[in-house]
Amino acid sequence: MKKIIILTVLVSLCSITRAQTIVPYNQNASYEQYMAYQQQSAQASKAERNKTKVFTGFSGGVIIHGGYAFSKNPQELFRNGTLEQTKNLPSSGLTLGIGGALRFHLFDHMHIGGEGHVSTMPLQSTGSNVRSGWGGALIDAYTTWGKVQPLIGIVIGGGTMKRLYVPDADIEAHTADDPQTVYNASSTRSSFFLLDPYIGLEIALGQAFHLMIRVDYALQFGKSKSLWDQNLSMSNFLTPSGPRLYLGFIFNHDRK
Repeated sequence: MKKIIILTVLVSLCSITRAQTIVPYNQNASYEQYMAYQQQSAQASKAERNKTKVFTGFSGGVIIHGGYAFSKNPQELFRNGTLEQTKNLPSSGLTLGIGGALRFHLFDHMHIGGEGHVSTMPLQSTGSNVRSGWGGALIDAYTTWGKVQPLIGIVIGGGTMKRLYVPDADIEAHTADDPQTVYNASSTRSSFFLLDPYIGLEIALGQAFHLMIRVDYALQFGKSKSLWDQNLSMSNFLTPSGPRLYLGFIFNHDRK
């Protein structure tokens, strides 16, 4: 009997404490106070649900980029057995391209997904160029400051680099129908493994549309050609490479 009395007292104390922590709605309050009360309750419920939500949305869109790429020894990129010399080959230049991305949002602080891009670096006025296409898996972490989301992440993947070199001398000395022009041109191609770290931010222009600004520096490793023979190694750092600025138009969907 004594144990039953003690248990009853404890249950009563718990009920009183719980009743004191719950602030009841005042029936005599104004309509504005009632709406504010309802809004606060809805926000508290949403915040509580988001704490346990893993998948919080998805986003994707089109990304354009421009940058500056350079090479310490550009002859290593274009030299092959049929090309006798490379004259006045520039070692740096502007590169432009376009791509896209699809991302899934986790815990309101992480993106995972994939993206792909094509980038072209024109060289001289002869049609020489370096064109790279790559894609891979992305992962980044972000936080939200009002309408701005700073982020930092990396893309891991691979791609292909194509290099076309047409010497100035061939353009001046031969016509377009002369087969020697084709003979002296150099066209090489190699695949690479890609590590692409980046930082950036997204600006919410609306609930379903974000503007993304990002800067990266692609690290490309793969097969390369030396001046006199072919040295094949997946540890070679391929050039040209350099920083790029990305501008993305992202359609965003947050899971309610």
